[in-house]
Amino acid sequence: MATYLASLTAFVLAFLGGAPGKEPPPHDEAPLEIVATTTQCADLARTVCAGIDGARVRGMMAPGIDPHLYRPTVGDVRLLAGADMVVANGLMLEGRMGDVLPKLAARGTRVVALGSLLPMDGLIAEAEAHGHADPHVWMDPGLWAEAGRGLAEAIATERPAWAAAARRNADAFAARCEALRDAVAEAVATVPERARVVVTAHDAFGYFGRAFGLEVRGIQGISTESEAGLADLRTLGAEIQDRRIPAVFVESTLPDRAVRALVESVRARGGTLALGGALFADAMGPAGTPEASYLGMMRHNARTIVRALGGDASAIDREAP
Repeated sequence: MATYLASLTAFVLAFLGGAPGKEPPPHDEAPLEIVATTTQCADLARTVCAGIDGARVRGMMAPGIDPHLYRPTVGDVRLLAGADMVVANGLMLEGRMGDVLPKLAARGTRVVALGSLLPMDGLIAEAEAHGHADPHVWMDPGLWAEAGRGLAEAIATERPAWAAAARRNADAFAARCEALRDAVAEAVATVPERARVVVTAHDAFGYFGRAFGLEVRGIQGISTESEAGLADLRTLGAEIQDRRIPAVFVESTLPDRAVRALVESVRARGGTLALGGALFADAMGPAGTPEASYLGMMRHNARTIVRALGGDASAIDREAP
């Protein structure tokens, strides 16, 4: 990986090295080319920029792509280099882009790391051993609403004429996040207390668990680059069996072998454990599906979790437009 990053960084320097920094726009209504790294970031940028003529948002990663492992291509670097603003999650979610984004910022591209817009006391610090907080901040609708408002302020700085529209869009999005959060909280309250445990392929649901009173266990760590050992699976399987947790979940961007191995481990010990369904963690759903939007993805995840753990998800169904 180090060789790859070094080569890509060299390409960035060659591609940008002779080019002057970006000039200020001739007026504050000039078009703004925005490139967003992940599907969640792209959705948030489109939401905040909705109805603003001249704001053009393009996403870099496709649905189903794991941002932890994503390696930007030469085409991606060209796309990023042509942007006026890059919207990234930050907090090392796009770990293999760590050398690219600072180079772009140095050439005058506005790089907005959404994680850095959030208050430090709102971040989960279990990943301190990795040198950063848990990056999966979108899993808490309240935090993601704050990220939307922060992005609106960044856009207002770049194009003051758009400030009112961007802030209005961010406020409307925050209201929908609050309604969703209330509905999910109502649904989670119907899950039996002993079963309020979400076991997934990796630790992507920490913010979700904190927001809704669920314990979260990941077979892998915060980053999908870690591997789960057999001893870890046996230990987790024994705990699941002892606590009579009814279901565990796979993730759309990760192979399901570790989760299936966990299910087989419990069944081999005489226990009962189901696959509760697939959750969208690090990427949203395919285009044209309800899960292709942030709110749709969150509804899907919450509905799937609540039903599999023995609760009633009707509050989430009522909230959906």
